[in-house]
Amino acid sequence: MYRIKRETMESIILASNNTYPNEFFSLLGGDKKTGIIDELVVVPATYGRNYTAVKSWLIPIDSRVIGSVHSHPSPNAYPSMADLSSFTKFGDFHLIAAYPYDLKSIAAFDSRGKQQEFIVV
Repeated sequence: MYRIKRETMESIILASNNTYPNEFFSLLGGDKKTGIIDELVVVPATYGRNYTAVKSWLIPIDSRVIGSVHSHPSPNAYPSMADLSSFTKFGDFHLIAAYPYDLKSIAAFDSRGKQQEFIVV
């Protein structure tokens, strides 16, 4: 089970609110051995109302990348088919922050879309 630093979760919530009604996207950085996520790795992207276009060719190789996070401008925190496709490209652990962007509206998934548990520390 991954543990996410409170400051990182607060940054996810803030970024999601700041880009609303568009989606927000970032990579999650941390220590794979301890399972602690402590960083947002902001990547070049274009944010839209129901999409994020990530410029993956501009993302540097980073061994601390564990997965991704993106927001949904609706209360639905479940992955779409496009989300599932992106999950396979960006690690093993993925968060979706759904509107209204609080701790209760964030869900976690593995790269296949199976819901996962996490702890905020």
